[in-house]
Amino acid sequence: MSAEEPSKYDDWELYRRLLTEAKPCWFHILVAFAISLLASPLALLTPLPLKIAVDSVLAEKPLPGFLAGVLPESVTTSQSAILFLCLFLMLAITLLSKLQEAGAYILTTYTGQRLVRGFRSRLFQHAQRVSLLYHDRKGASDSLYRIQYDAPSISQVALQGVTPFVTAIVTVVAMMYITWRIDPHIAFVAIGIIPLLLGVFVLYKKRLRSGARQIKEVQSGAFSVVQEVLGAVRVVKAFGQEDREQERFVQMANQGIRAQLRFACVDSGFSMLLGLILAAGTATALFIGVRHVQSEFVTLGELLMVMAYMGMLLGPLNRISRQAGSLQSQFASAERAFSLLDESPDVIERPGARSLDRASGDVCFRNVSFGYDESSPVLNAISFQVPPNARVGIAGRTGSGKTTLISLLLRFYDPTSGEILLDGVDIRDYRLADLRNQFAIVLQEPVLFSTSIYENIAYGRPEADREMVENAARLANAHDFIVAQPDGYDTQVGDRGMSLSGGERQRISLARAFLKDAPILVLDEPTSSVDVDTESSIMDALQRLMEGRTTFIIAHRLSTLEHSDIRFHLKNGRLVETQTLKDLSSETERTAAAAGVLE
Repeated sequence: MSAEEPSKYDDWELYRRLLTEAKPCWFHILVAFAISLLASPLALLTPLPLKIAVDSVLAEKPLPGFLAGVLPESVTTSQSAILFLCLFLMLAITLLSKLQEAGAYILTTYTGQRLVRGFRSRLFQHAQRVSLLYHDRKGASDSLYRIQYDAPSISQVALQGVTPFVTAIVTVVAMMYITWRIDPHIAFVAIGIIPLLLGVFVLYKKRLRSGARQIKEVQSGAFSVVQEVLGAVRVVKAFGQEDREQERFVQMANQGIRAQLRFACVDSGFSMLLGLILAAGTATALFIGVRHVQSEFVTLGELLMVMAYMGMLLGPLNRISRQAGSLQSQFASAERAFSLLDESPDVIERPGARSLDRASGDVCFRNVSFGYDESSPVLNAISFQVPPNARVGIAGRTGSGKTTLISLLLRFYDPTSGEILLDGVDIRDYRLADLRNQFAIVLQEPVLFSTSIYENIAYGRPEADREMVENAARLANAHDFIVAQPDGYDTQVGDRGMSLSGGERQRISLARAFLKDAPILVLDEPTSSVDVDTESSIMDALQRLMEGRTTFIIAHRLSTLEHSDIRFHLKNGRLVETQTLKDLSSETERTAAAAGVLE
């Protein structure tokens, strides 16, 4: 959603959804809310010592009735005692106020962090489950920004938004009541300010939300540039493009500055109107108050108390208005977070999906077509059958649809038309987790995580013990170089495994596949980025890995595909050639021939 587009969420809808997300922390929120409400009576007591000092010490008037009835006569008749009473009340009220602030701050911080953790966890979980098309379109950095920087909006709205807002309203109502009891005219001035403040907020609301949304989008773009460049820093350095990337980042940063300035101008205009309205209200109240003292309608102490209340009253009114304005920035973040949560996965598990323990590996494509969008088909009417334990080589130029074919088999996407069968059952009828558990994948660029070698090998089977992990490493010809590392299997591989060579990373990836022991193996250009000697070692391990498994090999090198039983050649998304390279068992031949695979 661009900054210019109208919001598809109104404020109340965002409030409702954010508070629903906060449900696990409602008890803590209510306790924090109750502690925050104590600020109102303490604020009401703050001007009392000054009023008593002016009227009962300087002007020698009686103490207020509620104090005169509870204090001993020795205090109520002594001006010195009354003065010390005023000093004691000032200290006591200040201490209680600070204790209340500390308690509210600590509990609010704890609750806020729990809220953000839970919301981030929800966003992260959903980001892993939305379709690959969404991430292809938006980029991973956009989701990362929403998880890291938009998720805290739940704390800002539920705690920094709602609680101070309600506390300010309670304080305003209480102060207006007391002010009305002392001087109704001044109270009427305060009441008259409220619709003016509300009108200013309504006037600026859309502009504040739109400006905040634009800032978020520009910041997300700059974040994307940083992540992209640092993720490919070797390429940037190799081509000497540091200055170019710096310029690209500065351009995004400049857009951010312009967006911030536009928002600052709108926010400053909002603040200026609020300040003028509040200042006009204060000046009007002061004029009325002075006239009332001159006419002896109120005492000087009462005027000071009323003006203190007026100042304190305008403070909450200002906070309410400013809070309503600043919430628009938080709502812009909440919109972005909920738009991610509202993104429906393209691949959805069917109700009552079948479980699958271990497949035999019989794979059949029936007239399968697919396109990332309707106008650009990637695969057209692909049909073939692969018997269990067969080795299938898939060849074709870049962009011919080889990787897309495998992505459909793993159900990263669903076909636009046709069906894919595993052991005679449409893969859409299986539970997603069970289906994907049937595959082990070795990619052209091995993917390692910034943990230990042991954890990387055990990634697909975290319950495996060390003996199983080491055995898998031996099968992958990786054990010797692993034990030569400073910490052996506990060696940290660094960001994406970059502390290891390409061949070492590939062999760890192979060990991971050995350990998973899945019935179907996918090899996507597994030796394209290694030298000849390393390729020989990897191919030796691959021969062991392919035994007893249905294997799909994507490769450009014929040396990699020479071990295939069947070879498919793709061109422009079509299966243009099928070759049988080795004799299969009679049963396998019959199965393949029935599907028209053999020539």
